[in-house]
Amino acid sequence: MLTKVIVPSPKRGILLALLLISWSCAIAQAQSTTPILSGGLGFFSSTNAGVNTLQPVAAPVLVVPLGQRWLIESRADFREFIQRENGTTGPYVGTGFITLEYFQVDYIANSHLTVTAGRFLTPFDMFNERLSAIWINKFQDAPLIAPIGIGTGDSDGFMVRGNLISGKNYEINYTAYFSTFSSINKLESTRAAGGRGGVFFPAARLEIGASYQRYLQNVHMNSEGAYLSWGPSRVPLNIKGEFAHSTSGQGYWIQATYRLSQFGGEDSVVGRLEPAFRMQQFHRSRSNAEDFVPNTSQQRPDFGLNYYFPYEIRLNGSYSRQFSPLGDANIWQAGITYRFLLPLRPGGGQ
Repeated sequence: MLTKVIVPSPKRGILLALLLISWSCAIAQAQSTTPILSGGLGFFSSTNAGVNTLQPVAAPVLVVPLGQRWLIESRADFREFIQRENGTTGPYVGTGFITLEYFQVDYIANSHLTVTAGRFLTPFDMFNERLSAIWINKFQDAPLIAPIGIGTGDSDGFMVRGNLISGKNYEINYTAYFSTFSSINKLESTRAAGGRGGVFFPAARLEIGASYQRYLQNVHMNSEGAYLSWGPSRVPLNIKGEFAHSTSGQGYWIQATYRLSQFGGEDSVVGRLEPAFRMQQFHRSRSNAEDFVPNTSQQRPDFGLNYYFPYEIRLNGSYSRQFSPLGDANIWQAGITYRFLLPLRPGGGQ
């Protein structure tokens, strides 16, 4: 997962999250729509160069519609890191962390404009917003270049987005935002501005786009990125990739997954399997205390396998070989995730 700003007081974080959920649900009681609590639960194991880490994770998502045009959205991440005290020896000890990833209010004016205020996922390229959730990501960890253009991954401020132009064979989408500095507990953010633009071709199921961010906190610097997403309609293949560049370095990742649904359909024993491959590389140009990318240049092929059980349960495992000037290492990962969806009002699911 992405590196986040962490808070050393889990009890206060849990209380804050519960208060936010209760407040949002109270508002929704006066509306004709139903609030939804969804998200994922997971348990992950990772062994990197012989050091084993266990992570139980809960990532609830709250969606509260307020009429036809207003929407409140929020996602939190409750996570425990469990490791041996001395790396490979000694007893296992755990440390809990809580992150409020976003808590935003959306005003949906029309298909061309949605205005967002609050805390939101920084919209740079596509991984942070679209793929980082534990029940979506095909691998347990984020790509090496994921922190470029997003920092901690969260922004406090304002954002606008929508379809700029829609035609029969294409759609042009845009996103622009401004983030302010904040040192408030669980609402930490840096000052930055940026945007993203993309073109989607429905017939080809192809999207390509580019991103830009101007970092305005302390040392000013630019980040640029590009992405693609392609899912051919005739085969269960999905290809995604990103390129990102900043003053700290540059790199890319390209990922392909293939669901074996041609063997009896998606619900067959073999059809529930999904092999995955990701190639990624990062080149470090200079040290920078303001970034969250690896300290040295790295390249890494990742080989994964997902298995989808009924009731939104997924098993996944992967093997990676990490090449670095500081030494090569094997990375073994395994995990299980469960995706849930609950209406928060009696009869709301009807």
